[in-house]
Amino acid sequence: MTSPGDQSALFDRRAWRAHRERAVRQGAVDFLHAEVADRLIDRLDVVNREFAAALDLGARDGALSRALAARPGTRLVVAAEPASGFLARAPCPRVAADPELIPFRDASFDVILSTLVLHWTGDLPGALVQLRRALTPDGLLLAAMLGGGTLIELRTALFEAELAEEGGVSPRVSPAIELVDAAALLQRTGFALPVADSETITVTYPDMPALMRDLRGMGETNALGARRRGGLRRATLARAAVIYGERFGDADGRIPASFEILFLCGWAPHPSQPQPLRRGSATARLADALKPKG
Repeated sequence: MTSPGDQSALFDRRAWRAHRERAVRQGAVDFLHAEVADRLIDRLDVVNREFAAALDLGARDGALSRALAARPGTRLVVAAEPASGFLARAPCPRVAADPELIPFRDASFDVILSTLVLHWTGDLPGALVQLRRALTPDGLLLAAMLGGGTLIELRTALFEAELAEEGGVSPRVSPAIELVDAAALLQRTGFALPVADSETITVTYPDMPALMRDLRGMGETNALGARRRGGLRRATLARAAVIYGERFGDADGRIPASFEILFLCGWAPHPSQPQPLRRGSATARLADALKPKG
């Protein structure tokens, strides 16, 4: 885990936590996190199994923790959240934890759910390795994170406006894993039976300032280590709002905001899980299978 003041770090950890703390103070905007948490629970419901010990990573106010605690067979749910304001609202037991440094011993949990927090890790493979180690053998990880298609409309408008008004563009887009690479990353970090899929949630707003207020309320504003300090110029924001409306607005004058959600599912390895056939053990040749019939 990098120090908060490390200028070479991908993310400014202090700024990221401060954004979450500000979201709590100003009245957290939780509709997106609540919707994604519901979709994670829907995926968990498909698994015909009880999980005694669960971790809610990035718990915010603990809504997902409470849903997990209500499931049959659940005996322990730990809420882990880096922002103290959110953590104070979560049910006990609760732990102040950054997703870049998982403070749990190996084989602590039967299931780990994570809602919209892993995209803020500078070392996603390292975080996944830590989560896999925190799972018991045959334990399940279900995680949701923002993908590269998130806020493409806002990013386009700001890019064009900043280029036109200021002659250059400051870093504001976090690197994001692509869906095609997500399952492979799970496998590379030691998970068995990896599965990844994506869904896009589109929300409409009356204007760009309303969208940006919601992003601050979510705690999802720019925390890149290389970001430009200080806000955008008024002229840049005004031009961006015009571009946004002209390029993406609907007939009623509302603008869309797209959130691409990547869902990751993987299991900690266990001998009982299906295994690939041993190399060379096939009883039929691929060439024979591909040979035309008749």
